[in-house]
Amino acid sequence: MADAATLLDVEGIETCYGLSQVLFGLSLAIKRGEMVSLMGRNGMGKTTTIRSIMGLTPARAGAIRFAGTEVRSLPSYRIAKLGIGLVPEGRQIFPNLTVRENLVAASANRLGASDPWTLDKIHALFPRLAERGANMGNQLSGGEQQMLAIGRALMTNPHLLILDEATEGLAPLIREEIWNCLSMLKARGQSILVIDKNVENLTRICDRHYIIERGRTVWSGSSADLMAEPGLQHRYLGI
Repeated sequence: MADAATLLDVEGIETCYGLSQVLFGLSLAIKRGEMVSLMGRNGMGKTTTIRSIMGLTPARAGAIRFAGTEVRSLPSYRIAKLGIGLVPEGRQIFPNLTVRENLVAASANRLGASDPWTLDKIHALFPRLAERGANMGNQLSGGEQQMLAIGRALMTNPHLLILDEATEGLAPLIREEIWNCLSMLKARGQSILVIDKNVENLTRICDRHYIIERGRTVWSGSSADLMAEPGLQHRYLGI
């Protein structure tokens, strides 16, 4: 059983797409204020893990507890309302809404944050979104869309922010801006679960890491632990 400091506790989940099983007893945990990475080669179950946590592809076995509540059987909207903000793979912003409308559409402070995210604070974080406020979502570059997806998730004032492929396909300067943003969020005490392929940046700012292989957790440890075992990266991450 998780202690009070644990925000998310995933224990032994099994998830399938039809008859095809993807996760085989996968476990991970995130404490409040931690930034944790989920690593592994493509097709090993990282996105399925996120989809299971969010209830988008419900796990058929195991336990998923968030802030002390068992959420495995809850619908996605209920899980989100408990305080999880998702930046999905592919961004999935609303293409026919303006940047401003994307940001305010799901904005809420249901959990009573003392210093909640507002439109002005998102604009300070990503000035480009202020400049592009009247543009439609589908008129943005990939980097701007990623900023918008992060801003949209933060506007829900989540306890936990989840990013699936945080910098995938972005230009180097935009990637650096996203990593700087995540460092700042961590400094604010935001709990974060991040999937990305950039091991250097992940080990620089994350507290702990999980590596998954074929739907199972095969290693977990700190950044120092991971850097001390280069064989792990070669074996499981293809580095």
